[in-house]
Amino acid sequence: MTQRTVLVVLFDEVQSLDVTGPLEVFTGAAKVVPGAYRVRTAALGDGPVRTSSGLTLVPDLPLAAAPAPDILLVPGGAGTRRPDRPLTDWLRAHGPRAGRLVSVCTGAIRLAEAGLLDGRRATTHWAYCDRLARDHPAVHVDPDPIYVRDGHVATSAGVTAGIDLALALVEEDLGRDTALTVARNLVVFLRRPGNQAQFSAQLAAQTARREPLRDVQQFISEHPGADLGVESLAARARLSPRHFARAFRAETGTTPGRYVDRVRVEHARRLLADTRAGVEEISRACGYGTPEAMRRAFVKTLGTSPAEYRRRFHPTATR
Repeated sequence: MTQRTVLVVLFDEVQSLDVTGPLEVFTGAAKVVPGAYRVRTAALGDGPVRTSSGLTLVPDLPLAAAPAPDILLVPGGAGTRRPDRPLTDWLRAHGPRAGRLVSVCTGAIRLAEAGLLDGRRATTHWAYCDRLARDHPAVHVDPDPIYVRDGHVATSAGVTAGIDLALALVEEDLGRDTALTVARNLVVFLRRPGNQAQFSAQLAAQTARREPLRDVQQFISEHPGADLGVESLAARARLSPRHFARAFRAETGTTPGRYVDRVRVEHARRLLADTRAGVEEISRACGYGTPEAMRRAFVKTLGTSPAEYRRRFHPTATR
C-alpha cells in the first residue's frame, strides 16, 4: 500500500481541536490500516507554538524542510484573523504542490489570502463566512454546509467539522468500513454528510423569549410526527394563527414552517442512521405521511434520497 503523507500547518493561536481532531482521524486510520498515513506537523519556525487555548504544540519539522504532502491541512483559530505574510507566501508557493488542499474553520482565510480558493466554492466557520466573502470576492462562499469539496480543495466549517471532513477523506482513500471504524473509535458514531447544515434547527433558530413560543419549539422537537401546522401550533401558544406566525418569526428568526421542516429532516436522518425502521415507518413518525413526501424533503435539504442516506451512513446498511 502507498503511504499518504498528511502535513498539518501550525502557527501561534491556532485552534487546538482544528489540529487534533483531523490528526486523530488520520492516525486512527493508520492503526486500522497500518501505514496508510504518515501525519506530521510543521511551522515556520522550529520552536513550539501556543494554541488559542494556551496549549503548547511542538512541530515535527519546519515548513521549509517539509516535502510536498498528499494532504496539506491548514487549521483555523485566532491566529488566522491577523495578517501573516510569511505563512501566506509559503502557502502560495507550496499549496499547489499538495495532492489535496484542506482547511478547517478559518484556515480557509489563509488559503484565500494565498489565492488558493479563487474561483472555487468554499466554506468556513459560520461567523466568518461574511468576512471571507467580503475580503475575497473571487471565492464562492457557501455558509451552510459543514464541508465543501471543489476538486482537490476541501474546506470545512468550524472546529469539529474538521473531523467530518477528515473522515470523508479517509473513506475516499480507504473505504467506508475503515472510516466507520475510526468514527466509532472516536465515539463519532457516524460521520455527517458534507451538505448537512452547520446548525441544527434548534441552534440555527433563536430561542424565543416568551414562554408559550419556547414551549412550542420544544413540542416541535419532541413530537415531529404530530400536526405541526400553523393553526395547531398557534392554538398551543394560545394565539391567533396570524399573530403566532409573526411572533414566531420575530423571536426565532425563521418561520414556523421552515423550523418544522428542519426538525423533521433531522429526526428522519437520525432514525435512518441509527435504527432499522423502514422508510415508510420513519416517514410517518416524522410527520411526512408518505415515503415520497420524505424523499422530496431529503432531496431538497440534503441533495440525496433517504435510501441513499441510509446506505451511506447506517453501520450495517447493504452497500
